[in-house]
Amino acid sequence: MSTAVKVALHALLVVLGVLVGLAGALVQGAWLPGGLLLALLATAALFYGGLRAVGGQAGVMTSGLGWLAAVVAVGFGRGEGDKVFWGGIADLAYVLGGMLLAVMCATLSAVPQRHHGARTLDR
Repeated sequence: MSTAVKVALHALLVVLGVLVGLAGALVQGAWLPGGLLLALLATAALFYGGLRAVGGQAGVMTSGLGWLAAVVAVGFGRGEGDKVFWGGIADLAYVLGGMLLAVMCATLSAVPQRHHGARTLDR
């Protein structure tokens, strides 16, 4: 894969991370508990898709950076008092669950291992 394609793929993963993070932040609070499960499922799909698309943990990191940036940005709220996260258990479960999913996907192997069956030892 050429360098330009890799850069474009990572930029796309960052943008997708921001979009999934924003959508998940809105959905998880709106339809509890189904929204929380949907948001975490979308987050897991994003991280695993980044792992498979890039072929390594860098895909999880770039999509995770976009996701984390979006979650942190909506967590601060605005000066007028508008907030997306109000400090409930679902908000905490979404943030911590998303980080846990990122770590889980980052520790996965990018290429599935093939099992060739049992062989005898060479002498």
